[in-house]
Amino acid sequence: MAATIFASTTTEDDNLDLDVAISPNEPSSFLRQTGRFLANKPRAWRTCDKYPRVCDNKGSAGPDCCKKQCVNVMSDEANCGRCGKKCRYNETCCKGKCVNTSRDEKNCGGCKKRCKRGSSCVYGMCSYA
Repeated sequence: MAATIFASTTTEDDNLDLDVAISPNEPSSFLRQTGRFLANKPRAWRTCDKYPRVCDNKGSAGPDCCKKQCVNVMSDEANCGRCGKKCRYNETCCKGKCVNTSRDEKNCGGCKKRCKRGSSCVYGMCSYA
């Protein structure tokens, strides 16, 4: 009768406990293959602070690099106009400036939504009354 031994192994990266059943008749290459698999570390993502051209790739969030992330400083509310400049909770980033779209005649209800001459912007709508 063959005995089965259970070995517990922990990976350093994930702190995962894995229980592996080892049979005395099985060659130890199984553990070596598993060990090599667990030892493989995924490649680090290329960040824009080291590779600025990453932000020019298709699907990138924007052409500018702020704190190792690609952003568009012309529309990003956390980096409006420059890195680290945050818009207030009631403001939106339009063309790199924080504006209140609920009362700005040039950006009424959203960026580039102009009210007609003589009308005002109230609650994000032109000529509300």
